[in-house]
Formats: sequence, C-alpha cells, structure tokens
Amino acid sequence: MSTQGRHTGAEEEGSAVTERAGSGDLPEGLTPAEAGMWQAFRIGSVYDLRSGDVGVDEPHGGHPWGPERSVRARIVCWLLLDGPPALTGRVSSLKLRGVQITDVLDLAGGLVVPYVEFNGCRFEKEILLPEARFTTVRMVDCSVPRLEAARVRTEGDLHLPRCRFHNGIRLTDAQIGTDLLLNQAVVYRDRRGNSITGDGVTVGQDIQAEMLESHGQLSLRGATVGGSVSLRGAKLSNPYGERALNAPQLTVERSLHMTPAGLGNPLLTSGTTPARGTRVQRFECLGAIRLDDGRFGDALDLDRARFELTDEQELSLRRVQTPELRFLGERPRRGKVVLSGARVGNLVDRAASWPGPGNLHMGGFSYDALVPRGPFSLAERLRWVSAATAEYNPEPYERLATVLRNGGEDADAREVLLAKQRRRRETLPLAGKLWGYAQDWTVAYGYRPGRAAVWMAVLWAASSVAFAHADHPPLKSGEGPEWNAALFALDLLIPVIDLGQTGQWRLGVGWQWASAVVIVVGWILATAVAAGATRLLRRS
Repeated sequence: MSTQGRHTGAEEEGSAVTERAGSGDLPEGLTPAEAGMWQAFRIGSVYDLRSGDVGVDEPHGGHPWGPERSVRARIVCWLLLDGPPALTGRVSSLKLRGVQITDVLDLAGGLVVPYVEFNGCRFEKEILLPEARFTTVRMVDCSVPRLEAARVRTEGDLHLPRCRFHNGIRLTDAQIGTDLLLNQAVVYRDRRGNSITGDGVTVGQDIQAEMLESHGQLSLRGATVGGSVSLRGAKLSNPYGERALNAPQLTVERSLHMTPAGLGNPLLTSGTTPARGTRVQRFECLGAIRLDDGRFGDALDLDRARFELTDEQELSLRRVQTPELRFLGERPRRGKVVLSGARVGNLVDRAASWPGPGNLHMGGFSYDALVPRGPFSLAERLRWVSAATAEYNPEPYERLATVLRNGGEDADAREVLLAKQRRRRETLPLAGKLWGYAQDWTVAYGYRPGRAAVWMAVLWAASSVAFAHADHPPLKSGEGPEWNAALFALDLLIPVIDLGQTGQWRLGVGWQWASAVVIVVGWILATAVAAGATRLLRRS
C-alpha cells in the first residue's frame, strides 16, 4: 500500500486537481502520510492507512504502527481549524481510517466546521475538546487515552461506539445536538475514580450506551436527555468506590432502559428489549446506583437487571417520578432498595424481584396501580409491605389498600387493613394487645363484622341450653314473666336493651357467676362491634 494512503478512488484525481490548482497547495514539512491526509481533506474522501492484516490493524492491539501510518496532532488541528478550501465541487471533511495520531489533539475552544470521523484509529495522547464547537463528531473503534470535552457543543451527534478510553471521558456541561452514542465502548476510570463524567450534560435526543463497559463511576448528575437513555446489556462496575452509576436529578423525556441486549449477528442493540428465546446479555451493575429525584417521562425499566451490592450500598430511587416503574430484575442478594418518596403510576413487578426484610424502604412511596408479572398473591404482597416496614408504619398498608380498592379488590383491601391493625397491635402495651386480640377474635377489627353475629349466636345458644337447667325461683311469688331460658340468656347477652328477664329470678351462686360471665362477654362483643363499625364508617 502507498504511504500516501487510500482516499476512496480519489488519489489520482487529487493529484490532478492539485496540479490544476497550482503548486504550493501543500505546506512544506509534511510527512508523506500527512500530505495524503491533506489532499483527502480537500476532496472530502476517506483517508485509509490500513494494511489489510486484521491483527496488525487492530487499534486496541499491541502491534506497533510506524511513521508510515502516523500523523501529527497539530496537522490534524490545522486542517480542522484553518484548513485549505475544498476543491471545486467538493466538501472538505476529515475522515481517517487506521491512522495513528501522535501528541495531544488540542481543539479546546475551537470552532470546527468540517465533518470529523475517526474509524479504527489510535491516539497516542489525550484528546482535548473543552468548549469546542462541532457539527458532528464520529469516533468509531478507536483507542484513546482520555477524552476531555467539558462544555463541548455539537449541532449533530457525538459518536463514540466501540472505542476504548483508558483514563475516562469528561463531558461535564456538554451540549449534544442530537444523539450521544457509546454502544460497546469500554471506559476505564480516571485518577478520580470516574469512568464517564457527564454531570449537567444536555442531549437533544438519545443517549445510547448499549453493551457499554464502565470501569469506575458513571456520573450523570443533573443531566437532561430529550429522548431515551439506553443501557441495554451494559456492565457497570466500580469496585474502587461506592457508586457505579451516580445520576441524581436526571431528567429523561422518555425512558431509561436497564434491560438485556440481544446477542447475535448483528447485535440487537438498537431498540426494544429482545424477545423471549433470544440469547441476551443482561444489564449488570457491580456497585451502588443513585437515581434520586429523577424524572422519566415514559418509564424506568429494570427488566432482568442484575445488581451486585455490598451490605452498605443501595439501589436508590428516592423521590423518582415516572408513569411506570418496571421492577423486574433479579433480587439483590445484599444491599438495600430504597423507594422513599418515589411517585409512579403503574408499578410493574414480580414477587421474586424484591429484597427481604430490612433491605427494602418505601416510606412515602406512592403508586396508582399494580401490574404484577407472574403470580403475586396477596400473602406475598403483604410480606412485601412488611419487608419495607422494620418498624410499624401504617402508610404502606394504607397505600396498598387504596390501590386495591380502586382496582375493585375490596376483599383484598380489607385483608390489608386487617394486617395493618395486627402489625400495630404488636407495638402496644399489654392492655392494648389484649384488647386488640379481643377485637381480632370477635370482629377482626371491624373488617369481618359477620364474625360478631356468629359469636353472639353461639354464645346465646350455649347460655340458653345452660340456663334451661338452672334453678330459678321468682323473687316475688306469683309476679313476673314466665321463665324463658332463651330470652333470659338474650337479655344478659345484649347490653342496654332490657327484655324484662333479668332481675326477676333468684339464682344460685354458681348461676349468678355464669350470668356475670355472659354479661361481660356481651359487653365485650358489643364494644368490639361498635369499634369496628366506627372504623368502617370512618374509612367510608
């Protein structure tokens, strides 16, 4: 291959045009590789210095690239910032393939008008783009020590797919006109422990970081995305610090996807979650996630996500707001899931996704509807609420009961409120517990009022049979009603109402004690019924 490189069928054309344009177009001191790049820039063609050997051309490999494939960074900057005019009928652009750029590529503060594309290139040192302005920048499958691009602006896309960044990326307060692409990129941490620092970044459309490998903290604090954020199949790992993803106050107009990506040829990394039966790579996170105060216009999707946390780390979704939360990942074996103050419309979940007692916090968590995936019985749902309330808190029970009642599940709503009363009973002193047990046994705290009627009927029948065998001489001979054991028992059992039976007969000591027991039980039943009725009326 010529050291002048290949520029897509235009080498001979470029020479001819140069001659017609006159001598002196090429600056003095350019290497042959740089001269070929200069000519390719003027005609807008691809400048390709690949050898054709896959092993040699691998940008991330160890095979050295000599001077015949190297250009100086300052010549690249010269072309982009103050390059020669395009030849007649052409649009100038820099499209490099298989090229090594030596020294620091410094475009800080520059206005870059030409289209820029690096494909399969190696950068010897870092790329500096702070406060630079571009139309579109494409870097595909490149090896880069570090990308420093705070406050960079692009009218179009910033493409970084399949690149490897050995000391991180900085995009603080960057403004990307359309898409930010990081698909299949590999990013290692910088000296501060961050892999990608995108705090305050604004992206006009989507962030696509599917199959991304992040070794360090991915930070998107206060970022704003006009479309969706896709982390399908991504692997975030930060064993060096606390958080693998730190994105409080993240605003996404559509959805945040932490879901699988399909593996195949080609990779299914450009849209919806793969269908069942597709070989997939799940989203995995080794380290804490913080999405506090996030706003997601359509959904926050955690389908089949896998989280590896330490005991002190959290999947924190405090005060998140979204129309739909799809909590469908694997249950974290350690660590905590925190939904305190979050507000969602549909809660799409499965029983096996939630952590156990002590590792789930839902204080102030509100949701409008439950959409379980797979079996999720009421008993499991009650254990879910119980797991989130290490100490008694009525709010999660009342929220669940409200949602069930709004969905027409009145019987289940009553069971939830009954469970709330039973949980509250355990926090009361002994007297309160005893009274609570009495209400539970008799009328189930008012949520099963028919039980009181059953108790009354059983006690009335039993006492009627018992008093039928009692010795009952009248207090005044020849006066008073005729003895009726059933009416006598009913008069004792029902407080307040006087049926004219008590106080008319002289009972033995044993039967007097029996009468007292029936009266006390009647008062307990009546009081429990009244307490339950009051609770029902208050709830209505």
